[in-house]
Amino acid sequence: MSIFETGLSKNRANYAALTPSDFLERAGATFPQKTAIIHGALRRSYGDFLNRSRRLADALRKRGIGQGDAVSVLAPNTPAMLESHYGIPMAGAVLNAINTRLDAMTISFILVHAEAKLVLVDKEFAPVMEEALAQIENPPPVIWIDDPLAEGGKPLGEKEYEELLAEGEPAPDWPRPTDEWQSMSLNYTSGTTGNPKGVVYHHRGAYLNAMGNAIAFGLTSSCSYLWTLPMFHCNGWTYTWGVTAVGGTHVCLRKIDPALIFEQIAEHGVSHMCAAPIVLTMLIHAPAEQKKAFSQRVNIATGGAAPPSAVISSMETMGFSATHLYGLTETYGPSTICAWPPEWDALDLDTKAQRMARQGVWYPTLEDMRVSDPDTG
Repeated sequence: MSIFETGLSKNRANYAALTPSDFLERAGATFPQKTAIIHGALRRSYGDFLNRSRRLADALRKRGIGQGDAVSVLAPNTPAMLESHYGIPMAGAVLNAINTRLDAMTISFILVHAEAKLVLVDKEFAPVMEEALAQIENPPPVIWIDDPLAEGGKPLGEKEYEELLAEGEPAPDWPRPTDEWQSMSLNYTSGTTGNPKGVVYHHRGAYLNAMGNAIAFGLTSSCSYLWTLPMFHCNGWTYTWGVTAVGGTHVCLRKIDPALIFEQIAEHGVSHMCAAPIVLTMLIHAPAEQKKAFSQRVNIATGGAAPPSAVISSMETMGFSATHLYGLTETYGPSTICAWPPEWDALDLDTKAQRMARQGVWYPTLEDMRVSDPDTG
């Protein structure tokens, strides 16, 4: 045995399994009074964010929910959805964030396939959840979320989310994973050719991809991140954890509305956001009266097809800098990026658009990437 292996095995002093839940522990200790979450009139500090997530974890454990148990959540981009990204894994359980655009039959399939032990549902989506539960022989218990910005809906289940949190204590001794390969999240791909396919994330992968986002997208403790990307989509491309890792501010947004987006950008000094190319087009073509002026440059990451040069030009004129990412549900969201060297700034617009079409290099937290011809390999 090498001298560098003698007496140097893993122990509590030199090793801890990676988990993105620890990002919130650090942010809560480092920035306890800093605003972590903005949602309408609500302002929630990192200290409160941490305590509420710990309460959720403790409440789940008291219900016998732990490792290997799925907790499903049907909610838009709200504080409760963010807390679920921490509290559920802190209980040792697996977070299953469900696409809010799905129909009752598909939601029913997911609940059964995931073997959900508990369901959290925003009251606006209670009707479709109620229809989904009616199709299950032994439906899981339900907790409803009374978000003040919800449009319509109704209570559903045994109690409201705040009552669930009241069952738990903000205990700091939540069961951290003993193995970073332990499952922490379950996402379902689109069921275009059949039922949705389940993709399981482990703590290590979520931790690394969140750090990759922070590095690749330039997140810092002064950033203000607007939630235009659904948190159910690859867990918000893991920005749910990446923004917290640097102690940035989460600005929640229940729905895509250009008027609201411009309003939030101007009011909260938004510095970063993610969106599909169609959202960029919506912002460009929004009525003039909705386009509020803002002084800061807004970094916007977009995925999939590269935006046309006209879109890039229009976004730059409005004060946005676009970054092109690409990934899959199976890769925790973004895994490649169009890394932009400074010398490209001087290129003409058409050449810039061609370069941006290259989603091109792998994330700093990925081992490698291979691009191959589908016919020849």
